[in-house]
Amino acid sequence: MTKKHFKPAFRQEVAELVVAQGYSVREAADAMGVWKSTVDSWARTLRKERNGDNLQGTPISEDSRRIRLLEREIQQLKQEKEILKKATALLMSDSLTSSR
Repeated sequence: MTKKHFKPAFRQEVAELVVAQGYSVREAADAMGVWKSTVDSWARTLRKERNGDNLQGTPISEDSRRIRLLEREIQQLKQEKEILKKATALLMSDSLTSSR
């Protein structure tokens, strides 16, 4: 059996049923046609996100996904900046030794 992949918006919608609208995990799972354990996992993840806990898995909310993407971009820019600093220092030291 192949593993189903759900779109982030659908995962958030299902988790919101439990977290924000007061549905039980079983009710939300039955209503949306998803396994109970899956809904439970999504709801726990959404609660953790809202409490500000650092998550290892895929974020549920759009804001959390955007934050994770921006953090990756920041990390990449920091690495590129360090590379440019080292390259500049190397070029400067080469120009000083060649001009003597």
